[in-house]
Amino acid sequence: MSTGSCLCGAVRYVVSSPLRPVIACHCGQCRKSSGHHVAATSAPREHVEIEGRVTWYASSDTARRGFCGICGSNLFWDGPGSHLSIFAGTLDGDPGIRLAGHIFCAEKGAYYEITDGLPQAPQDDPSLTTQVIP
Repeated sequence: MSTGSCLCGAVRYVVSSPLRPVIACHCGQCRKSSGHHVAATSAPREHVEIEGRVTWYASSDTARRGFCGICGSNLFWDGPGSHLSIFAGTLDGDPGIRLAGHIFCAEKGAYYEITDGLPQAPQDDPSLTTQVIP
């Protein structure tokens, strides 16, 4: 079981299943919403219990982003499929997962390089992310 929250604690969550390894997304929307790239894990939606009020923003026709309406912390990305993406920096303690790769590298910011030696995909890569279409 893993837990997490926003900065002010108004939104908390509990995940009752294993988490996917962390994937860094460098797409333009993630960069604009976070100020850098997003590092996210995921779990099946039915294993994520959220307490508090999440504000949702429809960032595209197929996805929305969840954040705390009080402190503004980015918490979730919710798109097609059975899994909810959870921003790794909002997890409490050490849940035992690590960064495993990078997606949308073709859209990354010009001000940094990716030098960790992990797999890099120019766009999305289903072998790195959890995309289970219902």
